Amino acid sequence: MNLEIDRYLGEVKSAIDGLPETRIEAVVQLLWQAYLEERQVFIIGNGGSAATASHFACDLSKSTIRAGMGRFRVIALTDNVPLITAWANDSSYENVFAEQLCNLMNEGDLLIAISGSGNSPNILKAVQVAGSMRAATIGFTGFIGGKLKDMVDLCVVVPSNCMAQIEDVHLILEHAISTCLGEVIASEGGISGSRRSNKREPSRPREEVGGVPVPAGSL
Repeated sequence: MNLEIDRYLGEVKSAIDGLPETRIEAVVQLLWQAYLEERQVFIIGNGGSAATASHFACDLSKSTIRAGMGRFRVIALTDNVPLITAWANDSSYENVFAEQLCNLMNEGDLLIAISGSGNSPNILKAVQVAGSMRAATIGFTGFIGGKLKDMVDLCVVVPSNCMAQIEDVHLILEHAISTCLGEVIASEGGISGSRRSNKREPSRPREEVGGVPVPAGSL
């Protein structure tokens, strides 16, 4: 049994060691820009990825808080069970996230789509809707990225063929990213807690940083 545990943990470590650090930094930059511009961040996923989506939203909403600073605006679309089941029952499970975005998303907002396979139909449809609404999109996936890899603006692919280990690493990534952003808010000053208004400035043009498109003026 101990050998099996050692093997599993070793494979998780290998997946972590193989992560694309430049792309993870670009995710931090996109989230930082969303924070500065007071954009809404939406997070979605199925099964274990739904749990990670909810956890990510919790950490971005709470763990990044610093005294006197503005806060992230984050919603996990996995959390409204009545609405999810209503869309699934009355329309199609494929629509459970896309239809929520139609109600809530504005141009310039940010969608984080988590899918181990990168091929979940409801995730892909939500990304399509976000793109049509001119929102930024980030994907977290595994294996070879699935269809999601080429649909989002920025994708982090965990180099593993084991779904459990992919989900492990996604959770580690959300903890690392949330922790990093909390420290950035503390060191950079963030936005004033009293600055928030319903009027948001247009998104800034994007530029290339480390080969990955990110908003100009980011970290």
